[in-house]
Amino acid sequence: MPDGNGAATARVVDRIADIPAAVWDSLAGYDNPFVSHAFLNALEETGCATNRAGWLPHHLVVETVDGQVLAVAPLYLKSHSQGEYVFDHGWAHAWERAGGQYYPKMQVAAPFSPVSGPRLLAGDRPDSDDARLTLLRALETVCDKLELSSVHVTFSTEHEWNLMGAADWIQRVGRQFHWHNRGYESFDDFLAQLTSRKRKSIRKERRAIGDQGLVVRPYVGDDIRPDHWDAFYRFYVDTYDRKWGYPYLTREFFEVAQDRLGDRIVLMIAEKDDRPVAGALNLRGSDALFGRNWGCLADFPFLHFETCYYQAIDFAIAHGLARVEAGTQGPHKVQRGYEPVETYSGHYIPNASFRDAVEQFCREEQREVEWEMAAMAERTPFRQEN
Repeated sequence: MPDGNGAATARVVDRIADIPAAVWDSLAGYDNPFVSHAFLNALEETGCATNRAGWLPHHLVVETVDGQVLAVAPLYLKSHSQGEYVFDHGWAHAWERAGGQYYPKMQVAAPFSPVSGPRLLAGDRPDSDDARLTLLRALETVCDKLELSSVHVTFSTEHEWNLMGAADWIQRVGRQFHWHNRGYESFDDFLAQLTSRKRKSIRKERRAIGDQGLVVRPYVGDDIRPDHWDAFYRFYVDTYDRKWGYPYLTREFFEVAQDRLGDRIVLMIAEKDDRPVAGALNLRGSDALFGRNWGCLADFPFLHFETCYYQAIDFAIAHGLARVEAGTQGPHKVQRGYEPVETYSGHYIPNASFRDAVEQFCREEQREVEWEMAAMAERTPFRQEN
């Protein structure tokens, strides 16, 4: 251990089911469902996060010599860079043009989930940061022994990001858009904080949903029926088909996740003439609603905004949640009350020259992200206080 107070060992586990759920969750905490044992195990059991899909589980466990687990990390050997949302395709191309082999690489992540949260899972003990630093050294050791190109810890907490910087890992920042609940009692209460023009625009968009004969409502936990999942899976696959992408999640995953996560699953379903036409999947944490997947079988103006953004705000206000995290992309979210926030990742690259090039890229990228966020903050729809 970094503090010198005892020895620790590290081992790799190729199935999260081989780690007791109570042990894993005690270290992961209960705030973020995407690092819960239930969520990660559902991905493995239903064929989503497996070697065949390019996500070979390689979870790292740090423990004392007498077997007490101090820390764990959701670790995967990746044969591609899909389903990560922190893009390193350019790094891969550069390394391979130089004659190197970028894949497989090591990825510490919640698969297919651009959601920030803990990645170096060590609980909340006085020595937890020592355990996290031991995890980082163990990740380096595994990478070096397997002669891999790199390790990537993506969508970490800011605290973990600072620890990675202290451990001499490359630090990278990105940005997303989150809605913050400032003690609103209703959606109208939130709208009252916006400029008149933006307030009228959002009300017009929401009225358009009813004018089209659409009804959108949330279904939570046991209220979600198999036919809801059947419809949502059609929406989900259709979205990837139209974007020339690959649907990472299987139909089975959704019901298994519902069974394991219960009321942490929130499914927004839009119906027209009592027939589902669109849907958005959310997961609920202790203080946030996390928007994940969306799909629609027809073109309905403003339905995406209603199903993914406004319904999420309604739900957060009704349930006293502090924020809504609406996933990747979308500067258009700013005009709907979502604000830019930084996201964090850390990267270990053993090759010195390759590391220097990537580190320079990340420094330049960070300046660009900071400039972009400052520019967006000036276009906020909120009324300016005198």
